Parts: sequence; structure tokens; C-alpha cells
Amino acid sequence: MSKSERVRARMRALAGRVRAAVRGDAGMVTSEYAVGIIAAVAFAALLYKVLTSGQVSEELQGIVKRALDVRM
Repeated sequence: MSKSERVRARMRALAGRVRAAVRGDAGMVTSEYAVGIIAAVAFAALLYKVLTSGQVSEELQGIVKRALDVRM
């Protein structure tokens, strides 16, 4: 077997292992999606509460007012 034939054989074997690995784990299962969605919703609710709180709201309004008052 020549060197190029050995290289081709090794490449074919590697490609076969990659294809097998990809087929073996096609993605998340339904329970993982459910946990991910619940975590995302909980984070969104927490972020909404923080951003709509009085102190944060005042700070954001102050930043916007300062930005609009800047002279160029």
C-alpha cells in the first residue's frame, strides 16, 4: 500500500467516525428544550423586574436626558 493510499484510507476512516458522531447526537431532547425555555423565561422576568424598578428607571431616564442635552 502506497503512502497516498494509506492517507486516503485514514481520511475515509476519520470521515466515517465524524459522520457516526454527528448522527449519534442530533440535538437536544424535549426535556432539555423545556428546561432551557423555563430558564430563559425566568431570566426575562427577572430582567423586566429590574429594568422597571424605580431606581433603574430613574437612572435610565437620567442617562437619556444627559445624552439629549449634550451640545455638538
